[in-house]
Amino acid sequence: MRKILFVCHGNICRSQMAEAIAKHLCEKKRLSELFYFDSAATSREEIGNFMYPPAQRKLRAENVPVIKHHARQITKNDLREFDEIYYMDSNNMKNLKRMFPEEDLSMVHPMLDRDIADPWYTDDFDSTYDDLMLSLHIILHLDSY
Repeated sequence: MRKILFVCHGNICRSQMAEAIAKHLCEKKRLSELFYFDSAATSREEIGNFMYPPAQRKLRAENVPVIKHHARQITKNDLREFDEIYYMDSNNMKNLKRMFPEEDLSMVHPMLDRDIADPWYTDDFDSTYDDLMLSLHIILHLDSY
């Protein structure tokens, strides 16, 4: 089983959307038993909060079930528990390096070869959704199943 963690700044938009979309894609292909997904934040700002309502609306518009997840901050234990950790933008990686300066971060990778813009600031949930779909098909290799 591949254990994958998605990380963004607050864990209320991009990373939760990625988790929800990944779960949905795997359920549709009947691959859920091959993957475990979770999401987390690099900041503490939104801890305990549910997904940002505009992110929920975008997922519902795409027929992706909204997950019941409270925002949480990534922990040192996550670095050991997950096989792969994917971050949304270069600031997320900077924060991870600052948070865990002594830890091996070799399992940490960008979602795409460019930043996925934060829709909290851009209000462009369509582009974020499209970027997440693109990156998840690449990361999960769903077309090979």
